[in-house]
Amino acid sequence: MKNIFHFVDGKEFKGDSKRTSDVFNPATGEVEAKVSLASKNDVDIAVKNANEAFKEWSLTPPITRARILFKYKELIEKNSDELTKLIVAEHGKVYDDAKGSLTRGLEVVEFACGIPHLLKGEFTENVGKGVDSWSMRQPLGVCAGITPFNFPAMVPMWMFPMAIACGNTFILKPSEKDPSCPLMLAQLLKEAGLPDGVLNVINGDKESVDALLEHKDVSAISFVGSTGIAKYIYENAAKNEKRVQALGGAKNHCVVMPDSDLDQAVNGLMGAAYGSAGERCMAQSVAVAVGNIGDELVKRLSEKVEALKVGPGMDKGSEMGPLVTKEHLEKVKGYVDLGVEEGAKLVVDGRNLKLQGYENGFYIGGCLFDHVKEDMRIYKEEIFGPVLSVVRVEDFNTAVDLVNNHEYGNGTSIFTRDGDSARTFASKIKVGMVGVNIPIPVPMAFHSFGGWKRSLFGDQHMHGPEGVRFYTKLKTITSRWPSGIKDNPEFIMPTMK
Repeated sequence: MKNIFHFVDGKEFKGDSKRTSDVFNPATGEVEAKVSLASKNDVDIAVKNANEAFKEWSLTPPITRARILFKYKELIEKNSDELTKLIVAEHGKVYDDAKGSLTRGLEVVEFACGIPHLLKGEFTENVGKGVDSWSMRQPLGVCAGITPFNFPAMVPMWMFPMAIACGNTFILKPSEKDPSCPLMLAQLLKEAGLPDGVLNVINGDKESVDALLEHKDVSAISFVGSTGIAKYIYENAAKNEKRVQALGGAKNHCVVMPDSDLDQAVNGLMGAAYGSAGERCMAQSVAVAVGNIGDELVKRLSEKVEALKVGPGMDKGSEMGPLVTKEHLEKVKGYVDLGVEEGAKLVVDGRNLKLQGYENGFYIGGCLFDHVKEDMRIYKEEIFGPVLSVVRVEDFNTAVDLVNNHEYGNGTSIFTRDGDSARTFASKIKVGMVGVNIPIPVPMAFHSFGGWKRSLFGDQHMHGPEGVRFYTKLKTITSRWPSGIKDNPEFIMPTMK
């Protein structure tokens, strides 16, 4: 049995904890490894190393940091096949989807390579007579990231490249369900020339998370996961006087207008709802059929959902892989059962899918509900599986109200040919990321990722310009040099003359 440990101070770190968690291959249902779950003492050791490394790393010129990241980019590209296979083996998503998620993480590394430009401050000469003022951005210290199982490469890479480029050191606590890819990412960054202790990986569960939240030497926490845990992270990090960004759950709506290109909308919904088995915070899990488009939309969707090719992630013919664990599979099936009980029409039922040779794998077929209502739990709650709900509304304004009234506000899309509808939707919708004829509106790395309402706790989004702001603190200097003129004492609020 393979044993997976931590990565601290540039090398494997076993720690003193004897607790472990099973790492499954979702395609077969078999346990492939055991991962060590860190103790509070293990976390303390990692933070101590990161804190010590910060002294030198924070003084390293930004151009030097950028050159290490350029080398890192090269190593990720060179090892992309191995990294992708690690994602498939432990998460279950199909190979091309896993590789795409790695690429989206790599784009943040590419953005972070421009850090010398991004950290430039501002200067004003003569804000007062003989007085100059300028600003600079400086690193925070030890930062930590707590990341989910669904993107073991992409989400960590939204965090640590930006934090490290800005001069911080970093503790990554990835999901214990698929830890191998994050560990390899850390090892490659050491190979690229990153000094020991700047990036550390601690595998663990709530014990290690709480240790990070409470540690006095951790300055900032980044999190992606469910809303309940995001709120817990936000409250406890803030209570311990840390900067925090905590991205929570989602229930993303895709509004399909009667004038839309229906083939485009259906194909977009298929990828957005069933890609990665629906285990995405940007999955489109609600299709809002406006006006008379509902019957035709459901007809075309049902045909494609029934034809969905489900299988192991390494099978080139697979369009959707298994769910990550047996427990999550049972949870998703339970939601489908609930939808039937609540009175929604189950048009396509994927609960009884069995694959020959993979009977113990964590598979479910695509599920499609029609006539879903606002008061149903399958509409209100995040299922995080391949379950698409169709809600029918009479008009555009009702669709907008439907989206805006939901507690989540992560992502949304509209499919339409009408520019006025698209512009009004983009302006009025209370959601952080909006797509117009784009099913999954994830911003590029040089913009920033984040939702509204209960999809984000904290003030700033991830990566892009917001990432630079989050991982740095602003300092403003006002300066005047002696000129031989003697000033008398002033006892009023200083103003510039």
